[in-house]
Amino acid sequence: MQGIPELLRSAKTIAVVGLSSNRKRPSYSVSEYMQKAGYRIVPVNPGEIEVLGERAYASLEAVPERIDIVDVFRRSEFVAEIVESAIRVGARAVWMQEGVSDAAAAARARAAGLVVVMDRCILKEHRKMTR
Repeated sequence: MQGIPELLRSAKTIAVVGLSSNRKRPSYSVSEYMQKAGYRIVPVNPGEIEVLGERAYASLEAVPERIDIVDVFRRSEFVAEIVESAIRVGARAVWMQEGVSDAAAAARARAAGLVVVMDRCILKEHRKMTR
């Protein structure tokens, strides 16, 4: 399995499912940090038009470019359907933020060849790697 530092070093595009334009939400501050760190952030939220200067998409399937990491800022009960979408679009990895986990969906993603990170903050992991 590819480790977290290798995944973060090789990734370019992060589709953030549940990214909100509300600056007080963790999805916004984490995505803003990752964008400033050089990643292309693609907001995936049917309730948004644009976040962080990027066009928002209603679903992963609507994103017109290759996705390296699908970063999940949704409750755990939504993970299974997000994983299925990530598999369909050929994402390289699914990252479930702190407090988000679904062991069955993680197993399904791994079986399809995706790297899975569960219940960890991508910002915190990136900071650890860049110290």
